[in-house]
Amino acid sequence: MKVYNQLLAIKEKKGAGYLVLIDPDKQDVDHAIRLAQTCEAAGVDALLVGGSLLLANVFDETVKGIKKNCSLPVIIFPGSTKQISRHADAILFLSLISGRNPESLIGGQVVAAPIIKSIQLEPISTGYMFIESGTVTSALFMSDTRPIPREKPDIAAAHALAAQYIGMQCVYLEGGSGAKYSVPDDVVGAVASYVDLPIICGGGIRTPDEAREKVLSGASFIVTGTIIERDSNPALIKAFADAIHVKE
Repeated sequence: MKVYNQLLAIKEKKGAGYLVLIDPDKQDVDHAIRLAQTCEAAGVDALLVGGSLLLANVFDETVKGIKKNCSLPVIIFPGSTKQISRHADAILFLSLISGRNPESLIGGQVVAAPIIKSIQLEPISTGYMFIESGTVTSALFMSDTRPIPREKPDIAAAHALAAQYIGMQCVYLEGGSGAKYSVPDDVVGAVASYVDLPIICGGGIRTPDEAREKVLSGASFIVTGTIIERDSNPALIKAFADAIHVKE
C-alpha cells in the first residue's frame, strides 16, 4: 500500500495522525535512531525527516539508519533538492504556494522530479503554506517569501482551494520550526471547511492540548519537532499521540 493511502487509513481509523519531525542537523545518527524507536513505542504514526539547512552530510545515513531500526513509515520533508534518499518510503513533494518565489513554487521541483522517479520514491504532492508565527523562522528566511497573515483565514483558505484545484494531495499549514505561535485554530478551521484535502499542521505546537485543538479545528495530521527534540520523554510523546488520536 502506498504511504499516502496508509496516512488516509490512519486518519480514518484514529481521527487524525501524529507525525514527528527528525532534523538530521539537530542530532547525530544514533540519537535520531533512538528517537525514532521511542516514537514508535509511544504511538507515533509516521516520521518526517528533513530540515531547512543541511550542515552535516548525514541525511542519507540518517534515513537509512531509521528505516533499518524502525518500522514506521519514513517520509522526507525536504528543505532542498539535496534532501532526497532512496531509503525513505515517500517524500512530501512540496510547492510553497503561500509565496511568490518561483524557485520554491516550481524551480526546485523540476530538478528533484527526475531524481525521485529514478529511485522510485513515492511523491506526495503537497501545497505548502507558511502562516505568520510571530518570528522569522529558518524555513521562512530560506524561502525568501512572506507568510500568510495569521489574522487572514480567508486568504489561507483561498490558497488551499487553489492547491486542491491544481490537483495536490494535501495541504501543509506551517508555523515553522521553533515558531513563537502555532497556526491559529480559526485558520485551520477555515481551510478545513473550504477544501476536501487532508490538512497537515505543524510549527509551534508545544502541548498535547494545543495539538488536540488543531485536530478538533479540522487538522488531519499534527507535526511536532522542536518540543520532542528538546524533551524526548516517551510519556510526553505518548501524551501527544493520545491527544491527537481523537477516535481512540
